[in-house]
Amino acid sequence: MRIVLVGPPGAGKGTQAAFLAKNLSIPHISTGDLFRANISQGTELGKQAKAYMDAGDLVPDEVTIGMAKDRMEQSDAVNGFLLDGFPRNVSQAEALDVMLQAAGMKLDAVLDLEVEEDEVVKRIAGRRICRNESSHVFHVTYAPPKAVGVCDTCGGELYQRGDDSEATVRNRLEVYHTQTEPIIDYYKAQGLLVTIPALGEVADVTKRAMDALKK
Repeated sequence: MRIVLVGPPGAGKGTQAAFLAKNLSIPHISTGDLFRANISQGTELGKQAKAYMDAGDLVPDEVTIGMAKDRMEQSDAVNGFLLDGFPRNVSQAEALDVMLQAAGMKLDAVLDLEVEEDEVVKRIAGRRICRNESSHVFHVTYAPPKAVGVCDTCGGELYQRGDDSEATVRNRLEVYHTQTEPIIDYYKAQGLLVTIPALGEVADVTKRAMDALKK
């Protein structure tokens, strides 16, 4: 299957992408991984992306599209893939359509993880990270530490990252609404959109998505 996963920041796309890709035996292709791989390998596209990022500029669509195209042409993606973070806007969605058509392929579904905006803010703004070990993550509501501000695992100080503040999260949501949300209507018009309620346990959301894909 060839699937695109969309949804606002904090919807759980990365988590769901990993589970769905495993269940469907297809590679999970995320924009973040594409950028890191191309930059670390020193590819021409990676060098271009790094130059823009170092200058504090947005990476142009054509660079992101080029990375995605290279990745989708690799042998493990021949029988399908799950795209997470790409396409990010309608221009990228149109470019993806052209790429797939040229290869005699098409998308099977676009899964939209639906979460209320206040829940997104609550999920992200409530995260607390251990200063000693960034993999120790807690949440003031959903996974609170035993002692406020103290990591259960190593006793380190817990803090809120700057990009997890409510103001930053709401700004990220505004960018999502402006740039990415229009692809939902784009894919709805093609009859590809499947909306998945993303509240609840991770396994429950995965089951909803798998059930929808089977239909």
